[in-house]
Amino acid sequence: MDIRNENNASGGRYVATVEGHEAEMTFSRASPNLIIIDHTGVPDTLRGKGVGQALALHAVEEARDGGWKIIPLCPFFKAQSLRHAEWHDVVNM
Repeated sequence: MDIRNENNASGGRYVATVEGHEAEMTFSRASPNLIIIDHTGVPDTLRGKGVGQALALHAVEEARDGGWKIIPLCPFFKAQSLRHAEWHDVVNM
């Protein structure tokens, strides 16, 4: 699955386009070393296909590569991070 990053001065989003539909995970940048994931949106047509999980994993990998931490305000991302103890190096619960 191809996920692209769209960044701006205050945050951005991770976007996956699957079967002509767009899913997103949005974030705001609290500091150079901290982002807040605040929303995950997956169209009904893509539910159950692992798109949200792929976006969450992408966010974790980006945080590791960038050397920052994540605050999970988004209910979906927070639930995923509780299921994945291996993400706790970058997720601040």
